[in-house]
Amino acid sequence: MQASKCLELKISADKINAEAFETLAESIDALGFAEETDVDSKSTVHIAWFDCAADEAVSRNRVLAAALQAGIEKDQVTLKTLAQQDWETAWQKDWRGMPIGQNLWVRPSFCDKSTEGRVDIVLDPGMAFGTGTHPTTQLCLEAVERICADNPPATLLDMGAGSGILAIAALKLGAGSALAIDMEEESVEACLTNAAINGVTLEAQLDDTPPQQQFDLVVANILAAPLVWMAKELAPCVKTRLVLSGLLVEHVDDVAAAYIAQGLTEVRRDTQGDWASVELSRQ
Repeated sequence: MQASKCLELKISADKINAEAFETLAESIDALGFAEETDVDSKSTVHIAWFDCAADEAVSRNRVLAAALQAGIEKDQVTLKTLAQQDWETAWQKDWRGMPIGQNLWVRPSFCDKSTEGRVDIVLDPGMAFGTGTHPTTQLCLEAVERICADNPPATLLDMGAGSGILAIAALKLGAGSALAIDMEEESVEACLTNAAINGVTLEAQLDDTPPQQQFDLVVANILAAPLVWMAKELAPCVKTRLVLSGLLVEHVDDVAAAYIAQGLTEVRRDTQGDWASVELSRQ
């Protein structure tokens, strides 16, 4: 995250789906990635950033080669060099406060509070995933809100926490305590920073493995493949309820089956566009 400049890659969402783009970005060591949706046309663009401080030409060729190998035509790839002060805040450009669920309002610190008295969640995640704009984050927030309205969990685990948005929302909705775990140092730092901004306290750990303890509510907004691989370790963490997202609709059956095999019971599915979440419980 200390690069003096970086390459910004943009590819239209109608040329590559979100999961394939994230796989592409991660395979060539992206500093971060995001989505940008035009308010008027509703068209979406996938964006990723790459360090090019050492050799810009080599970095450009590497990113372009990876995109071509993923089946993207050269004229469908946009590459732009950004100075440090530009790319560190590139994610902010089109992010505004937005209502989510029945009573949540998610906003960056540079936007105003809701005028409707919604529960205010303030985020400055930098490159950490989870600004509330992605459908999978919205699905998880709606699930957390619904579960907390019914019976706020005494303990919560947010696995792959990103910005900490899910844990923070749960705490502001009455959860007793929250543990946020992520494999990226930037995300752990973002969780602690955002918790402080929101006036809540959570524990944040750097790890890629679920802890060996149980929680009343477990949430994991990652991707389908890691969730399947993690099932044997994550399912034992569930005392009562589990919410999984980061899933394309066609992958929900496989993910749900992995956790059903570990003794959990599916209780609900929700979708938004091509994305889905699944809730399971321990009977």
